[in-house]
Amino acid sequence: MIYKGLYHLFYQHNPKVPKWNNNIEWGHSISKDLVNWFPLQPALTPNEPYDIKGCWSGSITILPNAIPFMLYTGTDHKNHQTQNLAIPKNLSDPLLREWVKLHKNPLMKPTLDNKINVTSFRDPTTAWLGHDGFWRVIVGSQENKKGIAILYKSKDFLHWIKAKHPLSSAKKSGMWECPDFFPVSIKGKIGIDTSIGGDQVRHVLKVSLFDTSHDYYLIGTYDTTKDVFVPDDEGFDKDELYLVQRYDYGKFYASKTFYDDAKKRRVLWGWINESSLPQDDLQKGWSGIQAIPRTVWLHESGKQLIQWPIPEIEKLRSNHVKLHSKELKPGTLLEVSGITAAQADVEVSFEVNKLENAPELNPNYWKLDPQIVCSQKAKGGGFGMLVLASKGMQEYTSVFFMIFRANKKYVVLMCSDQSRSSLNHHNDLASYGAFVNVDPVHEELSLRILIDNSVVESFGGKGKACITSRVYPTLAINDKAHLHAFNNGTLNVNITRLSAWSMKKAKVN
Repeated sequence: MIYKGLYHLFYQHNPKVPKWNNNIEWGHSISKDLVNWFPLQPALTPNEPYDIKGCWSGSITILPNAIPFMLYTGTDHKNHQTQNLAIPKNLSDPLLREWVKLHKNPLMKPTLDNKINVTSFRDPTTAWLGHDGFWRVIVGSQENKKGIAILYKSKDFLHWIKAKHPLSSAKKSGMWECPDFFPVSIKGKIGIDTSIGGDQVRHVLKVSLFDTSHDYYLIGTYDTTKDVFVPDDEGFDKDELYLVQRYDYGKFYASKTFYDDAKKRRVLWGWINESSLPQDDLQKGWSGIQAIPRTVWLHESGKQLIQWPIPEIEKLRSNHVKLHSKELKPGTLLEVSGITAAQADVEVSFEVNKLENAPELNPNYWKLDPQIVCSQKAKGGGFGMLVLASKGMQEYTSVFFMIFRANKKYVVLMCSDQSRSSLNHHNDLASYGAFVNVDPVHEELSLRILIDNSVVESFGGKGKACITSRVYPTLAINDKAHLHAFNNGTLNVNITRLSAWSMKKAKVN
């Protein structure tokens, strides 16, 4: 949230060991710019009967009286989950360092009457205020394999009543973790407050599916009369979940947005989980990090969201290197030097000639899992960037495009291939992929990559497709890392422009 000019990030944290257990608390850090962070004491620790086995995910809603109310999930000694409330102890403290749990907790809990799964009832969203004066919040749940966004309503934020119908549900999708529900404007990039409705907005429902460890979203209409969300597409009942849109097609989970009223934007935070073994995490001393915050808005087509790193991250740029109008013939490998390749920001645009020579793809390509296609094609053609590459090419992570012909049109596939990312073969060395809705005949193919030692966040098509990879090279580290542009395909490719910057370290903790 942003409160009196300061950004507050609350996050799941185990203070004792870098792994999941019942010690989970709410860490708390503050920032003036979403880049440099200062840690404070934990906001919530498990010390009450209803949260003795962990203070789990939740959200903050700032009420009209400017008081932030914190809803969170607690787990008791029976592993039953409930929703609880905490408020700042001292509103005159600009840092909001201490939080007090309400003596009436829990405010929402499973009972015999409401038929809620006692161990699958968690992660309340930011609340929104309806025209009838009632606050609404959804909580993730499941019944057998049916994923559910349970809707609760309250007049005073203290007494909550379960609605007769969920906001949304899907029969085959499993547990819905960390749901998020928010409006987006149909015009422009401006973000809007969570309680805004009307004809000029669409709504987004995002859920984190426990069974797949991915975040999926649907765009649709919020029917305020029936209190239900009606998606434009089929939703999560599909057998092929890869047909449902995702924020990110790599390692990115349990995400949450908030409305930044200072800069009129909606900002997305996501968790990047590990690619290493648990015993390696113990040796490293950490497990999991936050991705770079992204601004989110509705594409002008109304059919997908666009994501882009917040502009504040550009304050860390230095040592600018530029290339213009560089031809990459098939088989070309071009090093980009003059920057710290282990910690960099790269923006590049490609133009492709003789598209009629592109290879053919199954005409029903849209039914193909792009990750599988990337896994099959990664060692073949494609053009893009090799990041975190060692001198002898024993290690590299490849982020690239492939263009195919299908159904008398051209299809663009974006891949992030980790198969050669590390000589430590115990790491996750998967390939990730996403189809990018761009027309290579009339558009350049743009790619932005944020490289941060073990993290590669890639944005294709000006934010239409995002892939985050977590890699741990053993050779391509620090000043031993290299950056290359390449073309392994059969088509001639031109780099119309390339800009790369070294990235300074943010001040964190």
